[in-house]
Amino acid sequence: MDQGGPVASPGRAWRWWGALRLALVLLWLLAAVTTWWTAPRKQSYDQARADVAAGRVTAYQWGDRWGVGSSPRWFGTPALQGSGTLGPLIAWRTPDGRVHWTDTDIFGQVTTTGAVDQGSYSGPGAVGIAQDLRAAGLEHRAGVVPSPASAVTWIDLFLAAVVLGVVVAGPAPVRGTRWFWFWLIYLTPHGLGLLFWLARDHPWSRPAVPAAARSRVERRHSGILGFGIGILAAMLIGAVLLILRQALGDWWVPRPDASHHT
Repeated sequence: MDQGGPVASPGRAWRWWGALRLALVLLWLLAAVTTWWTAPRKQSYDQARADVAAGRVTAYQWGDRWGVGSSPRWFGTPALQGSGTLGPLIAWRTPDGRVHWTDTDIFGQVTTTGAVDQGSYSGPGAVGIAQDLRAAGLEHRAGVVPSPASAVTWIDLFLAAVVLGVVVAGPAPVRGTRWFWFWLIYLTPHGLGLLFWLARDHPWSRPAVPAAARSRVERRHSGILGFGIGILAAMLIGAVLLILRQALGDWWVPRPDASHHT
């Protein structure tokens, strides 16, 4: 064996991987905060008209239901979808990057003037806002409300690719099998399984498992257990978020109705 070449320091390698672990956590935090900031939040009908009148609408979109099919796995928000007439839901983005929405079927009073084709809208409430949009000169901003968090999709994909690569081809996990961590990470919502994996298994931060510890490694958590825990975690996290939304309100825990307007 050639003894003259440079020898890599294990401590230096572990510090490098530790820095990457920290980078993954920071990317997760960035994606989570951005998703929370730009998530659609429900506003009143009067607030929608006030934002339109003040010119605080950079983009808006009509729809009749919220769907989740096009959302990223960990950091997605429901997308407004529509078919047929315009409304009764309208979503709009304000200059601070936030997205708001309201149900135009719920309003106190509105006067229709005939300034827009009423047959194109779902009801007088939608017609009222359409009139305001025309009066404010904002009609050209209609379309799909672009999410300022589009970069979050790439962060989502990058994190998923890195985790998949390490779990499948990296050092053998200590606490559970590769299948255990695969199911736990990908079934737990909002990327929380990724944080648990980084904190519990400490990937890349240790040398290979010595032969004396193989018997302990053989008793690692199985893939079936990881699948079950992932499903249970998804249910519990969903329930906790529902309770928090009821207690704290839509501003702190935004979540539009994913099936239909209310």
